[in-house]
Amino acid sequence: MKVVRHFMKKFIQFFAFIIFMSCDSTNSQDIDNQADKDKQEQIIEEYLKKGAWNFPLFSNDWQEEIDKGLAKDSTIAYLWQQKAMPLFKQSKYEVGMKYIDKAVKYDAERWQDYRAFIKCIFAKTYTQAIDDFEDYKSKFGNGYVMDHSYDFYIGLSYLQLNEYTLAENSFTNSINQQISENGESWIHYLDIFYLAITQMEQKQYKKAITNFDKSLKEYPEFSEALYYKGYCMKKLGYGNLAFETMQIAKEFGLRGYTINEDNVIYEKYPYQIKWTN
Repeated sequence: MKVVRHFMKKFIQFFAFIIFMSCDSTNSQDIDNQADKDKQEQIIEEYLKKGAWNFPLFSNDWQEEIDKGLAKDSTIAYLWQQKAMPLFKQSKYEVGMKYIDKAVKYDAERWQDYRAFIKCIFAKTYTQAIDDFEDYKSKFGNGYVMDHSYDFYIGLSYLQLNEYTLAENSFTNSINQQISENGESWIHYLDIFYLAITQMEQKQYKKAITNFDKSLKEYPEFSEALYYKGYCMKKLGYGNLAFETMQIAKEFGLRGYTINEDNVIYEKYPYQIKWTN
């Protein structure tokens, strides 16, 4: 029995030592990680907030300041994103994509959905955008980027690939997601507008008009919604009324009542009309 008790005592001491060493190692790792984060924040503060952000967005100075930060630590995903972002706004997609890929490499959870958004709205590589969003959803779950759901951008991508049924399903999913999370009052007018576009393309003109009207309820001067509603009315035989609706659409369009997303100053959105006299 003494031998057994002696063995058990040694075993407990050894087990306690292992736990102690494990906790000590974890604590040390946490301290090291926090120290690394602090260093990265200092680099961001010096070369981005007090550096690049003090120069024009499209200047060489912006890029050079960020490069100085990356020379100190090339694993800071935020610096890679900030290096890429101005290039996309200058339509330099191929160059910018190399840098946003770096951001995703070092922090996929933070930047992969943003990269998918860039592929959809800026680079217009729609199949890649769908793949990127679906991969992100499988890894990190569903969500939103740049004010819209992932399914909204997936729907836009399918729409631009002429996959109208898949696009309709995606916009419906996006709308249902917003309803389930926040109620019907939170549905974005563009989700409804693009749902109507998919129905129009499938010659479901009455359904499309119903949804164009829902979109117009939220944005009464929305020129594209009025124009495509008029087109659907024309297809249904409402000749004069359709023409009048399309004329009102043009008047609103010339006054600037179009898709009002932040990035329309850089990129034309799908089915957005370039209004001219």
